[in-house]
Amino acid sequence: MTVDTAVNHHEGDAMTDVLDPQMQSMLDAAKPRPEHRWLQQLVGEWTYESEMAEPGKPPVKVKGTGRTRAIGDIWITSEGEGEMGWGCGMASTMTVLGYDPEKGRFVGTWLGTMMSKLWVYEGFLDETKRVLTLESEGPSMTKEGETGKYRDIFTIIDEDYHTMTGNFLGDDGVWHEMMTMHFRRKK
Repeated sequence: MTVDTAVNHHEGDAMTDVLDPQMQSMLDAAKPRPEHRWLQQLVGEWTYESEMAEPGKPPVKVKGTGRTRAIGDIWITSEGEGEMGWGCGMASTMTVLGYDPEKGRFVGTWLGTMMSKLWVYEGFLDETKRVLTLESEGPSMTKEGETGKYRDIFTIIDEDYHTMTGNFLGDDGVWHEMMTMHFRRKK
């Protein structure tokens, strides 16, 4: 967008710059809403412990750390580093989350050093405003070469403790838990 299309000039002695409707709409959408403020409670330094289960493998417990920071008032980004389990070494992850008022949904992405897939999220808060469910699609856990449906569910326990439970939709039409991560704020 050029300056000429972004600004209208009113006639008269004093020229007043007024944003065009498209630019004003973008600025209005960037104003923090309650959903954006909800995300801010995840900002901080965290340690986590997780128990993970993968079909056909025994459950494994892993540990790691994470840092979530605000990008302005409407986005957060999280970086994590920890054990992958099953003797696979360490991994780094990155999550970006926000809220899209036009969609009426939380939006975001997740990526990790253990795969080339960029996961794209859309989600919603429950009625208690304590549980954020983020949905995505990715490689199936049960069928080689096919995609499956996934949910990452963040539950706020208190200001210093939240969980994230990862689930996949099984062939039986039931959501199955893959992992639960317990995040505790570093003191």
